[in-house]
Amino acid sequence: MKRIIGIAICLTVTSGLYGVSSAKAAFNKDKISSNHKTNAGISPNNILTQDSILKGNDSDSLVQVAFRKVKKEDLLGGVSVLNFSELMENNYATYSLENLEALTSGFHGNIWGNSSYLVLVDGFPRDANNIMPTEIDQITVMKGVGAVALYGSKAAKGVVYITTKRGGNYDQKVNVRANAGINVPKVYPQYLGSAEYMTLYNEARRNDGLANLYTESEIYNYGAGLNPFRYPNINFYSSDYLKDSYNRYDVTTEISGGNEKAQYYTNMGFWTNDALLNFGEATKSRGANRFNLRGNINMRLNNIIKLNVDASASFYTGRGVNADFWGSAATVRPNRFSPLIPISMIEEGDDPSMIYVNNSNYIINGQYLLGGTQLDQTNVFASIYAGGSNKNINRQFQFNTGVDFDLKGITQGLAFKTNLAIDYLTSFTQSFNNNYATYQANWNNYAGFDQISNLIKYGDDSKSGVENISNSYYRQNLAFSGQLAYNRTFNKVHNVSGSLLGYAFQIGESQIYQKNNNTNLGLNFGYNFNQKYYADFSSAYVYSTRLPEGKRTAFSPTLSLGWRISQENFLKDVDAIDNLKLTASAGILNTDLDITGYYLYQGYYTYNDAAWYSWKDGQLVHSFDRRRGNNFDMAFPQRREISFGLEGSFFKNLIDLSANAFFSETKGNIVQPGALFPIYFSTGWPVYSDIPYVNYDSDSRKGFDFSLNFNRKLGEVAWRLGFNGTYYRTEAKIRASDSQFEYDYQYRSGRPIDAIFGLQNEGFFMDGNDIANSPDQSAFGEIKPGDLKYKDQNGDGIIDSRDEIYLGRAGWYGAPLTLGVNLTAKWKNFTVFALATGRFGAKAIKNSSYFWVDGQDKYSIVVRDRWTEETKDTATFPRLTTGTSDNNYRNSDFWLYNTNRFDLAKVQLSYQFPTKMLGKGFIRELGAYVNGFNLLTIAEEREILEMNIGLSPQTRFYNLGLKALF
Repeated sequence: MKRIIGIAICLTVTSGLYGVSSAKAAFNKDKISSNHKTNAGISPNNILTQDSILKGNDSDSLVQVAFRKVKKEDLLGGVSVLNFSELMENNYATYSLENLEALTSGFHGNIWGNSSYLVLVDGFPRDANNIMPTEIDQITVMKGVGAVALYGSKAAKGVVYITTKRGGNYDQKVNVRANAGINVPKVYPQYLGSAEYMTLYNEARRNDGLANLYTESEIYNYGAGLNPFRYPNINFYSSDYLKDSYNRYDVTTEISGGNEKAQYYTNMGFWTNDALLNFGEATKSRGANRFNLRGNINMRLNNIIKLNVDASASFYTGRGVNADFWGSAATVRPNRFSPLIPISMIEEGDDPSMIYVNNSNYIINGQYLLGGTQLDQTNVFASIYAGGSNKNINRQFQFNTGVDFDLKGITQGLAFKTNLAIDYLTSFTQSFNNNYATYQANWNNYAGFDQISNLIKYGDDSKSGVENISNSYYRQNLAFSGQLAYNRTFNKVHNVSGSLLGYAFQIGESQIYQKNNNTNLGLNFGYNFNQKYYADFSSAYVYSTRLPEGKRTAFSPTLSLGWRISQENFLKDVDAIDNLKLTASAGILNTDLDITGYYLYQGYYTYNDAAWYSWKDGQLVHSFDRRRGNNFDMAFPQRREISFGLEGSFFKNLIDLSANAFFSETKGNIVQPGALFPIYFSTGWPVYSDIPYVNYDSDSRKGFDFSLNFNRKLGEVAWRLGFNGTYYRTEAKIRASDSQFEYDYQYRSGRPIDAIFGLQNEGFFMDGNDIANSPDQSAFGEIKPGDLKYKDQNGDGIIDSRDEIYLGRAGWYGAPLTLGVNLTAKWKNFTVFALATGRFGAKAIKNSSYFWVDGQDKYSIVVRDRWTEETKDTATFPRLTTGTSDNNYRNSDFWLYNTNRFDLAKVQLSYQFPTKMLGKGFIRELGAYVNGFNLLTIAEEREILEMNIGLSPQTRFYNLGLKALF
């Protein structure tokens, strides 16, 4: 049965396919799994040609790595690969890297614990969110130093390589996919209503020794809800302002085909989604839509020259209103003002107020004026009703072309290839910004019912009709590579390869003077004997303008080795082992990724009007203060790594396994270590510093990843169960900042890179005697009963920053342990796919405005468990205050919580209609599916993990899709 998404993909020109044939493997092909989702390593050996692909070789076994494609069984050290186009058959996705951590090993928001990674699309740095899943053929995650060395400095923290689909030597295929889905919010923040807020605010004032602000009568009226216009109780999350759900739709058409001379692939897609806001201008201007177009063409001009021409364009428009609704939802108190003023409640005879009504441009629903106060003359509700609307426009155009020259006329196996890319991105906001008047009502009740005595007007209504342009942004990306490659097999067992290449890209952005550059030369040698013994040397000679002259270049060497141990005599006849390969990689990568700016090696002076040293006799007029010293010996930080890998399949492909262990150290990170230099290198007044940036700090990362898959058919059901996991530990090995600490428990060295430091709490102060008999905490402000009490770590009788200790790992770079489980079950024409992820070992601080409330902040439901004299033995939240609570709201273990979670990320049920049902019509294949995303979270702190503060909510997504092949 043909695949709905064309699978005769021509894996060729975009990233360096050489025009030479590969040797046949000398080992038993039946012992090599062809279904691996992840593998370890890099080797340029056994590269397949476009000709061999067109003649029907197994293109699924080819994996895109740095500047070449290799067969899966020939990979070495630190690479995972995902056949994305095949996965999309049973796992419809809305984002290119969706749930990637559950489908490949070693990736979990970062790669092997590094803070960032380079995204390449067809070999060039591009945005992962600008490519739709239907355009993707394969995703390769390059983790180890040997895997990424050829890409130079910017790739030193790993590479995610996205390969787009291409045409092939087959009759034209037209694939159409359409989806309709609904997003349902998971959970909203819960805030107190007006009456409860006012009651507790009075309590906060009493805690501060102040009188109540609100009377019992006022609180009653706000709580009774008899007149919400006079006594407002704003609930941002009510049906007055939000819908229960919003929709998403998309449709994609793919056209592909070709012959031996030319192949083509075209993708045209459109998606649109709505939004939750459901009042005012938001009903007209909400949501977003995107149109994308891609065309990839391969051509063989003659026996020597092949070329590709690829282009894509995307047009995104996000529609919205001129207000931050979700931000206001986290800050605007429920009793602040009434969003609407009812015209019908204006007292009869109040002619001045009726003049306002008759002259207003904004009568909401024919019944209301816009509400406000002197402090809220503009507000989020009035802005959404009358403030106008905006469009966020994003346009991207990407073009790349490549030419391959088969130089076998010079010597067999020699080829030369060039690639050029030019990308443009522009974005800006178009908006109509209207002015509007708001009104504050003065109420009376002398007639026995509520009436508006008069209105106070703030501002005026006006529409200029002028379209404003703002937030303009521009980006240009130029990239080039040239590669001389050699790949040849001698005597059918000696596979030799090598390449010399140059690679560079330059990304320029608006309002940024310095462009982001990457330039390097690459050198690669590879050898394998009979697909049994492997060796690969990959290196780069890198260049960076962030370093001083004389230090701007460096050499990055790596070496990878492989041994297919299953072909040795002592294992060759073991029936349980289909394939078993061991790998090892080591290398040093020089990188400027963590050098935060340019000219850090050069000292500088600042100019001040206030003078200490005069440039004019008799007057002190100007001064030039030195702020940084010179360091012309500044060099590249280095990633030094050794890793080991294992890959195998067992019991006739019942089990396939891959795993990697890595030990990495980053040495010489750039810091300005004031504490390492004598005190006279810097002064406080006048401000002076001769302290330079130096290579000093070092980090280490070590861990392992694995992929384990079970394949079995039981009865009429074919099962595949996959497990992916990554565990890593980071350590700050050397920290210049440690010299400023007095006690070793304060040291950052020896702790995780993303360590959380804070105070250790000992509960609440219960009374004045408790405060008097405890260490002094006045460094954090006035202390009262109900405030947090902290442990005096150094025993000096004073609580301050010197008492902060290590609390846990923050997971800034991803949870230490990430697990993924995927299950596929196929019975006849039905397929069930399920995906789950787990993240464990990280902690976080409850430090959002939902938890840290003082002054006139909005109160969430967590304050119900506050400390009072009556609840002192059971309270789980500090006392309330209208002042600043620096003592309570700071990092401490009181606010610490586990972010451990297990998520059922997706379930999909698919049905493929039998071909006999379709007959001989123009529809060759037809399938339907239904799926759900983000369905279930199991976690101790589930509500916190699922709740967004100041942002639109997380959602569950339910989708119905159809796909057809014509």
